[in-house]
Order: sequence, then C-alpha cells, then structure tokens
Amino acid sequence: MKISTKGRYALRMLLDLAEHRSDGYISLRDIAERQGISKKYLEQIIQILNKTDILKTNRGYQGGYKLAKEPSQYTVGMILRLTEGSLAPVACVEQDPVECVRSACCPTRPIWEGLYRVINEYLDSVTLQDIIDGSSEQ
Repeated sequence: MKISTKGRYALRMLLDLAEHRSDGYISLRDIAERQGISKKYLEQIIQILNKTDILKTNRGYQGGYKLAKEPSQYTVGMILRLTEGSLAPVACVEQDPVECVRSACCPTRPIWEGLYRVINEYLDSVTLQDIIDGSSEQ
C-alpha cells in the first residue's frame, strides 16, 4: 500500500489548520505558503473534504477554512480514507461478500486480513492532536 500525494497533502493541510486553529479561518494561500504545496493542489483536496463535515468554510474578505471539530477528533485513518478510499492492501479483504472464488481456500487471505486490521488500528489510533503533541515534544 502506498499513500498518494493527495492523502499526504490532505493530512498536512488539516494538521496546519489544527496548529493554527486559534487564528480563525485560514486561507488556502496561507496554508500553501507554510506547507510548500501549490494552492491549486489544495483546491483539489478541498473539493474532496467539502463533501464531508470536516471543515467549516467562510467566504469573503476574512474567508478561509477551519476545522469543524477539535484536532483530537480527527484520526489519520479517517483523513486518509477520505482521500485514498480504501486502505486495504488487497481488494478481497474489503469486499462483502467476497468476490474471489479462492477466498475459502486461500492460504494468504489471513495475512492480508491481519495487515488490514493492523493498518486500520494504527491509523485510527493517531489523531491530529497526537501529531501536534508529538512535534511539540521533539
């Protein structure tokens, strides 16, 4: 499994909003400058995130974006699933019902199920607040 640029940049963008949440609404231009990401690319990510309740938006002169909830309520897993879709290492572990005809006798399926479980448990255990707290301790 490889996380795309979109997923990595979405995480960085939301982390930036979390770190600057006391500043109110933050413009994409400010995030782009601080993160070294093109504003155009952030606009593509915003289109994905605006379909959810993750962000609050304010238009106009003091417009921008801010987190709708506290940073402790956003997990890395949640963010990556929005931008990446599934985090499954192979398609069969997320299918219900399983479409693979070899599923019942597949000796490797338990490996992929275990990996999928570990990926989800780990990414769902790390919040934006955890990342902020970790970086402030370094």
